[in-house]
Amino acid sequence: MSTCVLHASWLRRNCTAGAERPKPAGRVRVRPLSQVIDAPASLESVDEVQAALGTQRYIAEPSLATAVFLALKLPKPLLLEGEAGVGKTEIAKVLAAILQTDLIRLQCYEGLDVSHAVYEWNYPRQMLAIRAAESTHESREAAMAEIFSEDYLIKRPLLQAIEHRGKAPVLLIDEIDRADEEFEAFLLELLSDFQVTVPEIGTMKAEYPPIVIITSNRTRELHDALKRRCLYHWIDYPTIEKEYRIVNSKVEGINDRMALQIAHFIHDLRQVDLYKLPGVAETLDWAAALLALNQRELSTEIASATLGAILKHQEDIQTVRKAKLDDLVAAATRND
Repeated sequence: MSTCVLHASWLRRNCTAGAERPKPAGRVRVRPLSQVIDAPASLESVDEVQAALGTQRYIAEPSLATAVFLALKLPKPLLLEGEAGVGKTEIAKVLAAILQTDLIRLQCYEGLDVSHAVYEWNYPRQMLAIRAAESTHESREAAMAEIFSEDYLIKRPLLQAIEHRGKAPVLLIDEIDRADEEFEAFLLELLSDFQVTVPEIGTMKAEYPPIVIITSNRTRELHDALKRRCLYHWIDYPTIEKEYRIVNSKVEGINDRMALQIAHFIHDLRQVDLYKLPGVAETLDWAAALLALNQRELSTEIASATLGAILKHQEDIQTVRKAKLDDLVAAATRND
């Protein structure tokens, strides 16, 4: 087994060995928002959070604004579930912009382990340092002390969030459902105290715990223990009215009539039995494509030519073209 693999294996066994066990939960203390983060006074109510999201062109219903407000106020991680492309990841980006703080993103994937999420040692640099020490006859003890210092530590997103100085960052843990249950269990422990122990260095604890947004496309069920640690909100596909507002807000230069036709078309398209329904991201891509083609009104011909902007499977495109397209366009243009 290579030394790099040994580093990762050893880390998985020991990265939290020195951490204190989480204390039993006591009474929940609701703190003023200014004590949680360095935030403007305009985030002291749900309405103000909703308005702030709107300034970043994120159209949020009151229930989502409430979830964001409580995540800041309590404070607790916010777990957002929903289909792909409905705006879960965007919440973290928008929140970082509103709070004028850094966004630190951990993109989850199958096989993600602690060494890629928290830290690992810079093994090639350590080897070079050892060889350099040998060539200058430096003592082995001094060389070992040097190579296991912070200068040789590669800090991954979770440790970056814990070590962040200044304003609390927004930590986005994206698509947690893609990671395995072992990593989910580690994350649960990390969220309890926001500290990591590196045996050679010591325990690193967050000065200001990050604002945590966790997203899931629900490709698998998350463990109940993680859900209990978080506030939960499901983001559904938007209504026609909301999607119309999103298109108008996000796609500069589109006319109201076309935006409304697009919203109607996409809403009805999601009622069709397809392999993969389009999300809001695809709606915006399609609106931008139609605008680039100088279209001011939806037609069957142009809808057929641009279906690849909203449908990503050939079977879905064929299904819509063969049986549904004329009806979808007719309904969209009739209801504008």
